[in-house]
Formats: sequence, structure tokens, C-alpha cells
Amino acid sequence: MTYCVALKLNAGMVFASDSRTNAGVDQISSFKKMRSFVNPGDRAIVILSSGNLSITQNAINLLEQHGLHPERPNVWNAESMFEVAQLLGECLREVRKHDGVFLAQSNVDASANFIVGGQIRDERMRLFLVYAEGNFIEASDETPFFQIGETKYGKPIIDRVICPDTSLSDAVKCVLVSFDSTMRSNLSVGLPIDLACYNQSSLRLDLQQHITQDDPYFSQISRRWSDGLRGVFASLPIPDWATDIDVPSRLPPS
Repeated sequence: MTYCVALKLNAGMVFASDSRTNAGVDQISSFKKMRSFVNPGDRAIVILSSGNLSITQNAINLLEQHGLHPERPNVWNAESMFEVAQLLGECLREVRKHDGVFLAQSNVDASANFIVGGQIRDERMRLFLVYAEGNFIEASDETPFFQIGETKYGKPIIDRVICPDTSLSDAVKCVLVSFDSTMRSNLSVGLPIDLACYNQSSLRLDLQQHITQDDPYFSQISRRWSDGLRGVFASLPIPDWATDIDVPSRLPPS
């Protein structure tokens, strides 16, 4: 399992992914799930992946191989992010068609999902969620973020905080709290976290951070978020109809 999230805001974009692929009593494996394609001044594209590791890696590798042939459509000459999403979906279909039958024979799940976003010169920022079948949808002002993998634990904080006008710094803080909440509830998601930020129309990645267990900021917000939640919870009033619930009832002697 994994957890990836990407936000498209008025100020720019934030991408983040964990690195854990297997979690068990005696085995934890880590693989990078973020890939970027940046040609400064022309395009900045980030891809996040979840699902079967061999499928996602091979689909990305196939997308990169297409870039070695400038005469054919590829990630480096695509004229729009829509076209990039199409190319990635086609690569995913091709890999699943080739490997899926053999994986199915061993009852191995061949599903995979991608988030791809960024900006190409002369086009606006765009963010897409690519499904296992290769089709995709685009983020909107009403839904300015996508998540893949283990999404349920990190979604509540994003739902409450993120809107198109959220600043990039607040978005980073929110995303990291989202990851902390997910890791506390699911062992299959864990550090390190890869994080990238993109400023509107910069056509480069403005921040890339690899967050490990020794990162002081992540440790600080994890601790303060937990303390804050406990404090807010303690301050909530008891329901009027439950004021006596903690008082032991006194039954008459038999």
C-alpha cells in the first residue's frame, strides 16, 4: 500500500508520496513513487504512482523510452498536460496488457493508479488522476486535489483546510499532517516522504524535499498536531443528555 496526494491551487501545486511498498513483521521495503520531468522554461511535470510496483515502474519506464524518439508523441514534446495524461494512460494499458495475464495466473493484483500534474508553456496548470484502465479525470476548483493509495485517513484534514486560495506553505503543512494521520492508522504507509512544490507559471520545480524519520519539522508537527487534537477534544462540552453518564448508578440493595 502507499499514499500519494497532489493539490492544484491558485498559487501553484503540491505533490507528495510515501515510499513504503511492503509492511510486515520482518520486512519493510521502500521505493520512490514520485517521478518528475522538468525542462526549465518549457515544462514541469510530476507523476505519482500507487498499486502494483512492477506495473507502475514499467509504465513510467515505457513513457521515458518514448521520449528517446522525438519523432513520436512523448512527455517532452506533448503540447498539453491532457496529452501527457493520454500518453501515460496508454503506457499503463500496454504494460497491463502484456503482464496482466501472467500476474493473474498467480493471483497477483495488476491494478495501478497515477496522479500526473504540472504545466507546459503557454498552457495553464492541470492535474489528472489516471485510473488502472488508462482513462482519467481532471481536478477542478470544486475538487482541487487527488489522492491515491491509502486515502481515507488523510482525507479529512485536506477536506477541511484546502481550497483554491490556500497558500503553498499552508498546503505543505496540511499535506504533512495528512501523511502523519495516515501513518498513525496504517502501518503500510511510512517515511520517507517525497515532496515537491511548483509555483504558478514558474516552469520548474521550486522545492523538492526528502523527509525522513530524522526530519525535525515533521517530528514537530506530528507531536503538536497530536497534542492539539487532545487539547481541543478535552475542551469540547459534554452532551447535555449525558452529564450523568460517568456517575455510577446506585441500585437499591436487594
